[in-house]
Amino acid sequence: MIPLAGAATDTGLMRENNEDRFWMDAERGLFLVVDGVGGQAAGELAAQTAVETIRDGMRWTEASSEERIKAAITAANNRIFRRAQQNEEYRGMACVLTLALVEDGKITIGHVGDSRLYLLWDGAIRKLTSDHSPVGEDEDAGALTEREAMHHPRRNEVFRDVGSRLRDMDDADFVEIRQCRFREDAALLLCSDGLTDHLTAAQIRTITGRYDGDPGRVAAELVEAANEAGGRDNITALFVAGPKFRGSDGATRPRFAATTATRTRTRLKRLGGRLAFLTYGVLIGMLLWAVLRK
Repeated sequence: MIPLAGAATDTGLMRENNEDRFWMDAERGLFLVVDGVGGQAAGELAAQTAVETIRDGMRWTEASSEERIKAAITAANNRIFRRAQQNEEYRGMACVLTLALVEDGKITIGHVGDSRLYLLWDGAIRKLTSDHSPVGEDEDAGALTEREAMHHPRRNEVFRDVGSRLRDMDDADFVEIRQCRFREDAALLLCSDGLTDHLTAAQIRTITGRYDGDPGRVAAELVEAANEAGGRDNITALFVAGPKFRGSDGATRPRFAATTATRTRTRLKRLGGRLAFLTYGVLIGMLLWAVLRK
């Protein structure tokens, strides 16, 4: 199964630089979103370094999906850290990221930080990653609602990143791996927090539910909606649709219902107008007949 994929990214309305990056190779089932940390050139460099290193690292195929993902992200981490040590301007640069490998009807996810991956299937949306942040933990535990977490002043603090210190691929508090079945009629969304700080899961489900065969259009609509909601950060969306994914009925029914209601009202008005015309005609005819009889 080779899914269709499209992506969109934008600087947002408040930032001068875009520190987000993405990469996708649909034929190999590889999808990546990276959000740079460190400000301006440093954040961009960290994100770009991660993309380049992971792209090269995932060419290694003589290992399990989990091992390949962990090794690639660890290599990116250590390369970012070493580059930062070589240049004072880049000290402290890092990134957060979500990497997905789709193969044999299964998704393997490697995740660090507060970028996210959502699964869309059968009209529902499910977040498969956990935000590695204090606010994210509270939200997942139910101590904060989604809306409260979106507007929390510490929303963007993370306690895991890629690049701030040297790592080993087996470190327990580093790369989080999750696996899930991926059906042909399902879809995935990988995104940076610039999207989820502005759009709820329900809003994301509605937009992705309008999928019409063009994943790039869905990604662009998500980014546009996040900008319309404030655009406080860089925004990136990477949408991956299985070959049988058709969007959600719940997203299309309201538009159809509204159209049907509008057409019904129009038809009733036309029918009312015709009946009124006939009624007036009958009345005039009766008056003329009465006059002529006199």
